Amino acid sequence: MSVDSRRLKPAKKNDELLKAIFEDNFPDFLRFMYPDANATFDLGRGLTFMDKELLEIIPFRERKKGKRVADLLVKVYLKDGSEKWILVNTEIEGGHDSDFSHRIFQYFYRLLDRYRVPVETIAVFTGGRSQPCTDEYHFAVFRTSLRFQYLSYQIFDHDESELLDMDNIFAYIVLACQKALDEDKVPEQELAEQRSTIARRLIETNKYSKDRIMSFLVFLKSFLFIRDKEINSNFDQYIYQVTGGTIEMGVIETIKRQEREKGIQAGIEKGIQSGIEKGKREESIAIALEFKKMGLPIADISKGTGLTIEEIEKLK
Repeated sequence: MSVDSRRLKPAKKNDELLKAIFEDNFPDFLRFMYPDANATFDLGRGLTFMDKELLEIIPFRERKKGKRVADLLVKVYLKDGSEKWILVNTEIEGGHDSDFSHRIFQYFYRLLDRYRVPVETIAVFTGGRSQPCTDEYHFAVFRTSLRFQYLSYQIFDHDESELLDMDNIFAYIVLACQKALDEDKVPEQELAEQRSTIARRLIETNKYSKDRIMSFLVFLKSFLFIRDKEINSNFDQYIYQVTGGTIEMGVIETIKRQEREKGIQAGIEKGIQSGIEKGKREESIAIALEFKKMGLPIADISKGTGLTIEEIEKLK
């Protein structure tokens, strides 16, 4: 793969995508992390995502680093009627934060001090096999010592065959994280086959609604990025055949917002280079139609393809 080809790859905010897919599938995340989740948590009472409370304990100077987007704070109910807060800290791929264990200890005691609520802490590491992973923070000074232990999971704690056999949508999210590390390392056709394997296994479980399946497939397409237009077209047709339409879910809204804000999604970028620079009007029209079906604002489509708003409004 050439350097120029690599530069054409859209900047992908894996942290935001992961946060959205975690939120969409949090009950299954709990079932994945806790074998007795159904007996412990009263998931029928719903979940409360507490972004505001989480941001209040993180000083602005720390948030500016942009490394904590995927962290979650969630209120859950237990079978005994009590409430518990669960803090999920995600170390995004490639992360080697030497202060990670200290940081999540800070989260814990800040929440405890501010809200007087003990928090169950989970750390999820999404980097390669060599990524440092911790499950405790400790220090000792003469007769004073502290040991803070938390639940820790690294995406390679299970191999591919184990994940595919788990019958849990979160297992397929973990597998997607594994495969995402292979981008630019394996041929796109191979990555596409792996992407289709994950999608097919999810559908074969026959236990999730059309909305859940569609949300996951849209996440999968963006998270495992492939440049080849024909491969993506085949995957789009597969999604359409399986789901019969589109929906509005957290993951889809996250992806659309990223496309609007950055304007570098693959189709728009190709529209700028091929549709405008090379004058391939037909290709610009095809790209504009695709993004119109996805629900992107017509003004953004016009900017990306060079077509007028009137021309785009007439496309069907």
